[in-house]
Amino acid sequence: MILSHESRGYWSPISKLVFRFVCFYFLSYITFAYSGALFFESLFVWVGKNILHTEGRLEYFSTGSGDTTMAYISWFVQGSLTIMGVLLWSLFDRKRASYNQLFYWFIVILRMYLVLQLFIYGFVKVFKGQFPGPSLTRLLQPIGEMSPMGLAWTYMGHSEGFNMFVGGMEVLGGLLLISRKTITLGAIVTTGVMLQVLMMNLFYDIPVKLFSAHLMAMAFVIFAADWKRFKQVFIKNETVQAINYYEVSDDSHYRKIIFWSKIILALFLIGSLSWRGYQGERTYGDKREKPVLYGIWETTTFIKNKDTMLPLTTDPTRWRYLIIDRKGRATIQFMDDQKKYIALDVDIIKDKLSLYERERELSDNFNYTHINDELHLSGKLYGDSLKIHLKAKDLSEFELINRGFHWVNEVPYNR
Repeated sequence: MILSHESRGYWSPISKLVFRFVCFYFLSYITFAYSGALFFESLFVWVGKNILHTEGRLEYFSTGSGDTTMAYISWFVQGSLTIMGVLLWSLFDRKRASYNQLFYWFIVILRMYLVLQLFIYGFVKVFKGQFPGPSLTRLLQPIGEMSPMGLAWTYMGHSEGFNMFVGGMEVLGGLLLISRKTITLGAIVTTGVMLQVLMMNLFYDIPVKLFSAHLMAMAFVIFAADWKRFKQVFIKNETVQAINYYEVSDDSHYRKIIFWSKIILALFLIGSLSWRGYQGERTYGDKREKPVLYGIWETTTFIKNKDTMLPLTTDPTRWRYLIIDRKGRATIQFMDDQKKYIALDVDIIKDKLSLYERERELSDNFNYTHINDELHLSGKLYGDSLKIHLKAKDLSEFELINRGFHWVNEVPYNR
Protein backbone atom coordinates (compact mmCIF):
# COMPACT_ATOMS: atom_id res chain seq x y z
CA MET A 1 0.00 0.00 0.00
CA ILE A 2 1.44 3.37 -1.05
CA LEU A 3 -0.01 5.60 1.67
CA SER A 4 -1.51 4.39 4.92
CA HIS A 5 -2.81 5.84 8.17
CA GLU A 6 -1.10 2.90 9.88
CA SER A 7 2.25 3.46 11.57
CA ARG A 8 4.90 1.54 9.63
CA GLY A 9 8.57 1.14 10.49
CA TYR A 10 9.64 1.02 6.86
CA TRP A 11 8.18 2.82 3.85
CA SER A 12 8.88 1.64 0.32
CA PRO A 13 10.64 4.08 -2.04
CA ILE A 14 7.43 4.63 -4.01
CA SER A 15 5.49 5.35 -0.81
CA LYS A 16 8.05 7.95 0.24
CA LEU A 17 8.06 9.55 -3.21
CA VAL A 18 4.26 9.77 -3.41
CA PHE A 19 4.06 11.20 0.09
CA ARG A 20 6.69 13.85 -0.66
CA PHE A 21 4.73 14.89 -3.71
CA VAL A 22 1.26 15.14 -2.12
CA CYS A 23 2.69 16.76 1.00
CA PHE A 24 4.63 19.43 -0.89
CA TYR A 25 1.82 19.99 -3.40
CA PHE A 26 -1.09 20.45 -1.00
CA LEU A 27 0.84 22.39 1.63
CA SER A 28 2.02 24.83 -1.03
CA TYR A 29 -1.57 25.12 -2.30
CA ILE A 30 -2.86 25.98 1.18
CA THR A 31 0.01 28.43 1.69
CA PHE A 32 -0.71 30.24 -1.59
CA ALA A 33 -4.45 30.19 -0.90
CA TYR A 34 -4.04 32.09 2.35
CA SER A 35 -1.05 34.30 1.58
CA GLY A 36 -0.66 34.49 -2.20
CA ALA A 37 -2.09 37.99 -2.52
CA LEU A 38 -0.06 39.21 0.45
CA PHE A 39 3.40 37.74 -0.14
CA PHE A 40 3.59 36.23 -3.63
CA GLU A 41 1.74 38.64 -5.95
CA SER A 42 4.98 40.11 -7.35
CA LEU A 43 6.35 36.63 -8.04
CA PHE A 44 3.16 35.55 -9.82
CA VAL A 45 3.09 38.73 -11.92
CA TRP A 46 6.72 38.18 -12.95
CA VAL A 47 6.03 34.55 -13.89
CA GLY A 48 2.94 35.57 -15.87
CA LYS A 49 4.85 38.22 -17.83
CA ASN A 50 8.23 36.57 -18.36
CA ILE A 51 7.58 32.83 -18.39
CA LEU A 52 3.95 32.27 -19.39
CA HIS A 53 3.65 35.48 -21.44
CA THR A 54 -0.01 35.69 -20.57
CA GLU A 55 -2.28 38.54 -21.59
CA GLY A 56 -4.61 37.94 -18.65
CA ARG A 57 -5.18 40.29 -15.73
CA LEU A 58 -2.04 40.19 -13.59
CA GLU A 59 -3.32 41.44 -10.27
CA TYR A 60 -5.42 40.17 -7.39
CA PHE A 61 -8.94 41.51 -7.40
CA SER A 62 -12.16 40.42 -5.73
CA THR A 63 -14.85 39.21 -8.14
CA GLY A 64 -15.89 35.87 -6.67
CA SER A 65 -14.00 33.95 -9.37
CA GLY A 66 -11.46 31.35 -8.31
CA ASP A 67 -10.31 30.67 -11.86
CA THR A 68 -8.57 33.94 -12.64
CA THR A 69 -5.30 34.29 -14.55
CA MET A 70 -3.52 34.77 -11.23
CA ALA A 71 -5.08 31.56 -9.89
CA TYR A 72 -3.69 29.56 -12.80
CA ILE A 73 -0.29 31.23 -12.48
CA SER A 74 -0.34 30.29 -8.79
CA TRP A 75 -1.15 26.71 -9.79
CA PHE A 76 1.72 26.70 -12.30
CA VAL A 77 4.15 28.02 -9.67
CA GLN A 78 2.80 25.53 -7.15
CA GLY A 79 3.34 22.62 -9.54
CA SER A 80 6.82 23.80 -10.51
CA LEU A 81 7.90 24.25 -6.90
CA THR A 82 6.48 20.84 -6.06
CA ILE A 83 8.55 19.12 -8.74
CA MET A 84 11.74 20.91 -7.70
CA GLY A 85 11.01 20.49 -4.00
CA VAL A 86 10.34 16.76 -4.30
CA LEU A 87 13.55 16.23 -6.28
CA LEU A 88 15.63 18.04 -3.65
CA TRP A 89 13.76 16.40 -0.79
CA SER A 90 14.30 12.95 -2.31
CA LEU A 91 17.99 13.68 -2.85
CA PHE A 92 18.82 14.94 0.64
CA ASP A 93 16.41 12.76 2.63
CA ARG A 94 16.61 9.47 0.71
CA LYS A 95 17.86 7.44 3.66
CA ARG A 96 14.89 8.13 5.93
CA ALA A 97 13.04 4.89 6.72
CA SER A 98 9.55 6.34 7.22
CA TYR A 99 7.47 9.51 7.52
CA ASN A 100 4.95 8.42 10.13
CA GLN A 101 5.11 11.58 12.21
CA LEU A 102 5.13 13.99 9.24
CA PHE A 103 2.33 12.06 7.54
CA TYR A 104 0.25 12.32 10.72
CA TRP A 105 0.57 16.11 10.86
CA PHE A 106 0.06 16.42 7.10
CA ILE A 107 -3.27 14.61 7.40
CA VAL A 108 -4.18 16.80 10.38
CA ILE A 109 -3.61 19.91 8.27
CA LEU A 110 -5.67 18.53 5.39
CA ARG A 111 -8.49 17.63 7.77
CA MET A 112 -8.48 21.07 9.40
CA TYR A 113 -8.52 22.82 6.03
CA LEU A 114 -11.31 20.60 4.71
CA VAL A 115 -13.41 20.93 7.86
CA LEU A 116 -13.18 24.72 7.69
CA GLN A 117 -14.14 24.89 4.01
CA LEU A 118 -16.89 22.28 4.30
CA PHE A 119 -18.42 24.10 7.26
CA ILE A 120 -18.25 27.49 5.52
CA TYR A 121 -19.81 26.27 2.28
CA GLY A 122 -22.16 23.89 4.05
CA PHE A 123 -23.74 26.41 6.40
CA VAL A 124 -24.02 29.04 3.67
CA LYS A 125 -26.29 26.55 1.89
CA VAL A 126 -28.17 25.39 4.98
CA PHE A 127 -29.13 29.03 5.58
CA LYS A 128 -29.47 29.67 1.81
CA GLY A 129 -26.95 32.44 1.48
CA GLN A 130 -24.95 31.12 -1.46
CA PHE A 131 -27.93 30.38 -3.72
CA PRO A 132 -30.74 32.88 -3.10
CA GLY A 133 -34.10 32.35 -4.74
CA PRO A 134 -34.61 33.67 -8.28
CA SER A 135 -34.73 37.47 -8.24
CA LEU A 136 -37.63 39.35 -9.80
CA THR A 137 -35.33 40.35 -12.66
CA ARG A 138 -34.35 36.71 -13.18
CA LEU A 139 -38.02 35.67 -13.36
CA LEU A 140 -38.49 37.92 -16.39
CA GLN A 141 -35.36 36.66 -18.14
CA PRO A 142 -35.85 34.11 -20.96
CA ILE A 143 -33.97 30.92 -20.23
CA GLY A 144 -32.10 31.23 -23.51
CA GLU A 145 -30.50 34.45 -22.27
CA MET A 146 -29.13 32.86 -19.12
CA SER A 147 -25.50 31.89 -18.83
CA PRO A 148 -24.83 28.29 -17.79
CA MET A 149 -23.80 29.60 -14.35
CA GLY A 150 -26.97 31.69 -14.14
CA LEU A 151 -29.05 28.62 -14.96
CA ALA A 152 -27.23 26.60 -12.27
CA TRP A 153 -27.73 29.38 -9.69
CA THR A 154 -31.45 29.55 -10.54
CA TYR A 155 -31.76 25.77 -10.28
CA MET A 156 -30.03 25.66 -6.92
CA GLY A 157 -31.72 28.77 -5.56
CA HIS A 158 -35.22 27.56 -6.34
CA SER A 159 -35.41 24.98 -3.54
CA GLU A 160 -34.66 25.71 0.10
CA GLY A 161 -34.94 22.02 0.97
CA PHE A 162 -32.39 20.97 -1.64
CA ASN A 163 -30.01 23.66 -0.39
CA MET A 164 -30.34 22.32 3.14
CA PHE A 165 -29.68 18.77 1.93
CA VAL A 166 -26.57 19.67 -0.07
CA GLY A 167 -25.25 21.92 2.70
CA GLY A 168 -26.03 19.26 5.30
CA MET A 169 -23.97 16.70 3.39
CA GLU A 170 -21.01 19.09 3.31
CA VAL A 171 -21.34 19.73 7.04
CA LEU A 172 -21.62 15.97 7.65
CA GLY A 173 -18.39 15.38 5.73
CA GLY A 174 -16.67 18.01 7.86
CA LEU A 175 -17.97 16.55 11.11
CA LEU A 176 -16.78 13.06 10.20
CA LEU A 177 -13.30 14.37 9.40
CA ILE A 178 -12.85 15.79 12.91
CA SER A 179 -12.35 12.45 14.66
CA ARG A 180 -9.58 10.15 13.47
CA LYS A 181 -11.88 7.17 13.99
CA THR A 182 -14.28 8.43 11.31
CA ILE A 183 -11.92 10.13 8.86
CA THR A 184 -12.25 7.38 6.23
CA LEU A 185 -16.03 7.68 6.22
CA GLY A 186 -15.68 11.46 6.23
CA ALA A 187 -13.27 11.30 3.29
CA ILE A 188 -15.70 9.10 1.33
CA VAL A 189 -18.61 11.49 1.97
CA THR A 190 -16.49 14.54 1.18
CA THR A 191 -15.06 13.02 -2.01
CA GLY A 192 -18.57 12.24 -3.26
CA VAL A 193 -19.96 15.65 -2.34
CA MET A 194 -17.04 17.54 -3.85
CA LEU A 195 -17.11 15.39 -7.00
CA GLN A 196 -20.68 16.58 -7.58
CA VAL A 197 -19.63 20.18 -6.93
CA LEU A 198 -16.66 19.84 -9.29
CA MET A 199 -18.82 18.39 -12.07
CA MET A 200 -21.32 21.22 -11.68
CA ASN A 201 -18.50 23.77 -11.81
CA LEU A 202 -17.01 22.14 -14.91
CA PHE A 203 -20.18 21.63 -16.93
CA TYR A 204 -21.92 24.88 -15.96
CA ASP A 205 -18.76 26.99 -16.30
CA ILE A 206 -18.78 28.09 -12.67
CA PRO A 207 -15.38 29.68 -11.90
CA VAL A 208 -14.48 27.68 -8.80
CA LYS A 209 -13.06 24.72 -10.67
CA LEU A 210 -9.53 24.79 -9.25
CA PHE A 211 -10.75 25.19 -5.68
CA SER A 212 -13.34 22.39 -5.78
CA ALA A 213 -10.91 20.06 -7.56
CA HIS A 214 -8.32 20.56 -4.81
CA LEU A 215 -10.87 19.96 -2.05
CA MET A 216 -11.94 16.72 -3.70
CA ALA A 217 -8.31 15.67 -4.19
CA MET A 218 -7.50 16.34 -0.52
CA ALA A 219 -10.42 14.18 0.58
CA PHE A 220 -9.35 11.46 -1.85
CA VAL A 221 -5.80 11.42 -0.43
CA ILE A 222 -7.24 10.84 3.06
CA PHE A 223 -9.48 8.07 1.70
CA ALA A 224 -6.68 6.47 -0.35
CA ALA A 225 -4.60 6.07 2.81
CA ASP A 226 -7.22 3.56 4.01
CA TRP A 227 -7.94 2.02 0.62
CA LYS A 228 -6.59 -1.42 1.55
CA ARG A 229 -9.05 -1.89 4.42
CA PHE A 230 -11.89 -0.42 2.36
CA LYS A 231 -11.17 -2.93 -0.43
CA GLN A 232 -11.04 -5.83 2.01
CA VAL A 233 -14.39 -4.99 3.59
CA PHE A 234 -16.49 -3.64 0.72
CA ILE A 235 -15.02 -5.50 -2.27
CA LYS A 236 -13.47 -8.74 -0.98
CA ASN A 237 -15.89 -9.20 1.92
CA GLU A 238 -13.01 -9.95 4.29
CA THR A 239 -12.42 -9.06 7.91
CA VAL A 240 -9.87 -6.42 8.81
CA GLN A 241 -7.88 -5.56 11.89
CA ALA A 242 -7.89 -2.22 13.67
CA ILE A 243 -5.28 0.26 12.49
CA ASN A 244 -2.14 0.69 14.53
CA TYR A 245 -2.16 4.51 14.39
CA TYR A 246 0.91 6.65 14.91
CA GLU A 247 0.50 8.31 18.32
CA VAL A 248 2.07 11.66 19.07
CA SER A 249 1.90 10.97 22.79
CA ASP A 250 0.62 8.24 25.10
CA ASP A 251 -0.16 10.79 27.82
CA SER A 252 -3.85 10.61 28.73
CA HIS A 253 -3.89 14.32 29.56
CA TYR A 254 -2.68 15.13 26.06
CA ARG A 255 -5.46 13.04 24.56
CA LYS A 256 -8.07 14.78 26.71
CA ILE A 257 -6.75 18.18 25.67
CA ILE A 258 -6.96 17.22 21.99
CA PHE A 259 -10.45 15.73 22.41
CA TRP A 260 -11.91 18.77 24.13
CA SER A 261 -10.10 21.14 21.80
CA LYS A 262 -11.85 19.45 18.87
CA ILE A 263 -15.22 19.69 20.62
CA ILE A 264 -14.78 23.36 21.49
CA LEU A 265 -13.50 24.27 18.01
CA ALA A 266 -16.34 22.39 16.30
CA LEU A 267 -18.97 24.01 18.52
CA PHE A 268 -17.42 27.43 17.92
CA LEU A 269 -17.45 26.98 14.15
CA ILE A 270 -20.97 25.58 14.10
CA GLY A 271 -22.28 28.31 16.38
CA SER A 272 -20.57 31.23 14.65
CA LEU A 273 -21.37 30.05 11.12
CA SER A 274 -24.98 29.27 12.08
CA TRP A 275 -25.44 32.74 13.58
CA ARG A 276 -23.78 34.35 10.58
CA GLY A 277 -26.00 32.36 8.21
CA TYR A 278 -29.14 33.11 10.20
CA GLN A 279 -28.40 36.84 10.21
CA GLY A 280 -27.36 36.88 6.57
CA GLU A 281 -30.49 35.10 5.43
CA ARG A 282 -32.59 37.77 7.14
CA THR A 283 -30.40 40.69 6.07
CA TYR A 284 -29.80 40.03 2.39
CA GLY A 285 -31.16 36.51 1.76
CA ASP A 286 -34.58 35.15 0.93
CA LYS A 287 -35.99 36.00 4.37
CA ARG A 288 -34.96 39.66 4.19
CA GLU A 289 -37.51 42.41 4.73
CA LYS A 290 -39.03 43.39 1.40
CA PRO A 291 -38.53 47.03 0.36
CA VAL A 292 -41.26 49.61 -0.13
CA LEU A 293 -42.92 49.15 -3.56
CA TYR A 294 -41.51 45.61 -3.85
CA GLY A 295 -42.58 43.95 -7.07
CA ILE A 296 -42.50 43.95 -10.84
CA TRP A 297 -44.20 47.10 -12.12
CA GLU A 298 -45.32 46.90 -15.75
CA THR A 299 -45.65 50.17 -17.64
CA THR A 300 -49.12 50.90 -19.01
CA THR A 301 -48.60 54.54 -20.01
CA PHE A 302 -45.28 56.28 -20.66
CA ILE A 303 -45.28 60.01 -21.37
CA LYS A 304 -41.92 61.56 -22.19
CA ASN A 305 -41.67 65.33 -22.61
CA LYS A 306 -45.48 65.42 -23.09
CA ASP A 307 -45.34 62.77 -25.86
CA THR A 308 -47.10 59.45 -25.22
CA MET A 309 -44.75 56.71 -26.37
CA LEU A 310 -46.22 53.57 -27.83
CA PRO A 311 -45.05 50.18 -26.46
CA LEU A 312 -42.85 49.29 -29.44
CA THR A 313 -40.41 46.47 -28.79
CA THR A 314 -37.76 48.30 -30.77
CA ASP A 315 -37.84 51.36 -28.49
CA PRO A 316 -34.69 51.50 -26.34
CA THR A 317 -35.95 54.39 -24.17
CA ARG A 318 -39.51 53.48 -23.17
CA TRP A 319 -39.77 51.56 -19.93
CA ARG A 320 -41.29 48.12 -19.99
CA TYR A 321 -40.80 47.23 -16.32
CA LEU A 322 -39.64 48.90 -13.15
CA ILE A 323 -38.37 46.08 -10.92
CA ILE A 324 -37.92 46.71 -7.20
CA ASP A 325 -36.47 43.68 -5.48
CA ARG A 326 -33.96 44.91 -2.89
CA LYS A 327 -33.78 47.99 -0.72
CA GLY A 328 -31.85 50.82 -2.34
CA ARG A 329 -31.87 49.26 -5.81
CA ALA A 330 -34.10 49.13 -8.85
CA THR A 331 -33.90 47.77 -12.39
CA ILE A 332 -35.39 49.51 -15.39
CA GLN A 333 -36.12 47.11 -18.25
CA PHE A 334 -36.75 48.86 -21.55
CA MET A 335 -38.96 47.75 -24.41
CA ASP A 336 -36.00 46.18 -26.24
CA ASP A 337 -35.34 44.15 -23.05
CA GLN A 338 -32.10 45.98 -22.24
CA LYS A 339 -31.71 46.63 -18.52
CA LYS A 340 -30.36 49.51 -16.47
CA TYR A 341 -29.47 48.98 -12.83
CA ILE A 342 -30.06 52.10 -10.83
CA ALA A 343 -30.12 53.28 -7.23
CA LEU A 344 -33.49 53.86 -5.58
CA ASP A 345 -34.62 55.83 -2.55
CA VAL A 346 -38.24 56.05 -1.42
CA ASP A 347 -39.57 58.62 1.06
CA ILE A 348 -42.97 57.32 2.16
CA ILE A 349 -43.61 60.44 4.25
CA LYS A 350 -43.24 62.92 1.40
CA ASP A 351 -44.32 60.47 -1.33
CA LYS A 352 -41.04 61.18 -3.06
CA LEU A 353 -38.97 58.70 -5.05
CA SER A 354 -35.40 59.06 -6.29
CA LEU A 355 -33.86 57.16 -9.16
CA TYR A 356 -30.22 58.01 -9.74
CA GLU A 357 -26.83 56.71 -10.79
CA ARG A 358 -24.64 55.79 -7.84
CA GLU A 359 -22.10 58.48 -8.65
CA ARG A 360 -24.75 61.19 -8.80
CA GLU A 361 -26.06 63.17 -5.86
CA LEU A 362 -29.26 61.95 -4.27
CA SER A 363 -32.28 64.08 -5.20
CA ASP A 364 -36.03 63.59 -5.00
CA ASN A 365 -36.64 63.60 -8.73
CA PHE A 366 -40.05 61.87 -8.74
CA ASN A 367 -43.39 62.25 -7.01
CA TYR A 368 -45.24 58.98 -6.71
CA THR A 369 -48.74 57.76 -5.91
CA HIS A 370 -49.28 54.18 -4.88
CA ILE A 371 -52.85 52.90 -4.85
CA ASN A 372 -53.39 49.14 -4.52
CA ASP A 373 -51.61 47.57 -7.51
CA GLU A 374 -51.05 50.81 -9.41
CA LEU A 375 -48.09 53.16 -9.27
CA HIS A 376 -47.96 56.65 -10.78
CA LEU A 377 -44.63 58.46 -11.22
CA SER A 378 -44.05 62.02 -12.35
CA GLY A 379 -40.73 63.83 -12.44
CA LYS A 380 -37.46 64.15 -14.33
CA LEU A 381 -34.70 61.74 -15.20
CA TYR A 382 -31.63 62.61 -17.30
CA GLY A 383 -33.25 65.93 -18.28
CA ASP A 384 -36.46 64.33 -19.57
CA SER A 385 -39.87 65.05 -18.09
CA LEU A 386 -41.64 61.76 -17.40
CA LYS A 387 -45.13 60.69 -16.41
CA ILE A 388 -45.40 56.96 -15.99
CA HIS A 389 -48.32 54.77 -14.99
CA LEU A 390 -47.41 51.24 -13.91
CA LYS A 391 -49.34 48.20 -12.74
CA ALA A 392 -48.02 45.51 -10.43
CA LYS A 393 -47.47 42.17 -12.12
CA ASP A 394 -49.17 39.28 -10.34
CA LEU A 395 -46.25 37.14 -9.09
CA SER A 396 -48.55 34.10 -8.88
CA GLU A 397 -48.30 33.96 -12.68
CA PHE A 398 -44.81 32.52 -12.34
CA GLU A 399 -45.07 28.73 -12.09
CA LEU A 400 -41.49 28.45 -10.86
CA ILE A 401 -42.18 30.10 -7.51
CA ASN A 402 -45.79 29.02 -7.00
CA ARG A 403 -46.01 25.42 -8.20
CA GLY A 404 -45.11 24.03 -4.78
CA PHE A 405 -44.69 20.38 -3.82
CA HIS A 406 -47.12 17.56 -4.66
CA TRP A 407 -46.93 13.97 -3.45
CA VAL A 408 -49.41 12.85 -6.12
CA ASN A 409 -48.96 13.74 -9.77
CA GLU A 410 -51.20 11.86 -12.17
CA VAL A 411 -49.17 13.22 -15.09
CA PRO A 412 -45.80 15.02 -15.10
CA TYR A 413 -46.23 18.75 -14.65
CA ASN A 414 -43.45 19.78 -17.00
CA ARG A 415 -43.95 23.30 -18.32
